[in-house]
Amino acid sequence: MSSGQSYGPWLPPVAESPGGPPAPANDSEQRWSPWSAPLALLAALAFAIFGAVAIGVIGAIFGASLSRPPPAVNIVATVVQDGAFVGAAILFAGRAGAVLPAQLGFVRTRVGRALGTMALAYAGYWVLSAIWAAIFNAAKTKDTLPTSLGVNESTVALVAVCVLVTTIAPIAEETFFRGFFFRALSNWRGPWPAAVLTGIVFGAIHAGSAPAVFLVPLGVFGFALCLVRWRTGSLLPCIALHALNNGLAFGVSQHWTAGQTLLLMAGAVSVTMLVCEPLLAWRPQRV
Repeated sequence: MSSGQSYGPWLPPVAESPGGPPAPANDSEQRWSPWSAPLALLAALAFAIFGAVAIGVIGAIFGASLSRPPPAVNIVATVVQDGAFVGAAILFAGRAGAVLPAQLGFVRTRVGRALGTMALAYAGYWVLSAIWAAIFNAAKTKDTLPTSLGVNESTVALVAVCVLVTTIAPIAEETFFRGFFFRALSNWRGPWPAAVLTGIVFGAIHAGSAPAVFLVPLGVFGFALCLVRWRTGSLLPCIALHALNNGLAFGVSQHWTAGQTLLLMAGAVSVTMLVCEPLLAWRPQRV
């Protein structure tokens, strides 16, 4: 980014090329139709269901049970479902023109602002979650997703699920929900209604993988992540906060010590940022 230039919260920085003037930022995200958000969601769910069924059938061909698939089948199916959300985001964003990672939020942001916004959002989420847990006695409800994916059956499954939950899921879900869905809805009535709707949908899509009592707190978390995206103009703080939260939840679900859980949380954030790093340097090809 050239010195002296400033950008609004939604405008990605221009792409600079060595030895030449900066290329103008593609403005296709400004043209994302609000209606493309629900259509992309339906497409993502359809792709995810089809992918899960296909993986189940393939597993059955090799001897796996369709009614009680082994951990490998469940894990691969979940990865395919996450990929469906990323694919839907790219597909529908591309309807308005070429898609750059920066348009989905893969841009750098000020570290101080990002950390402060993340801290405020996460604190607010925890306060509201604590109130909800106290009212509905949710503290005694366990997260059964890791167990359903087979973490107790082998060390390989434990590691695979850990990577899936703390790295793949945060990147995939943030790319779709905060990178595309929230941004497209913001072109309708602005960021606040978009954040509310995105939070509701984000909580609802976890209905099959999380206990019902967790869905409202998840919706609040989805809303808070939208505010982080809006305030920082970047998807990176959202991915980092999502990875941090999932690392904490995974460590608690496995009854790990505080030290082990903190190490997992730090590792989850570090790995997701390393995975995203190549996207930050992505530049359009000059003709």
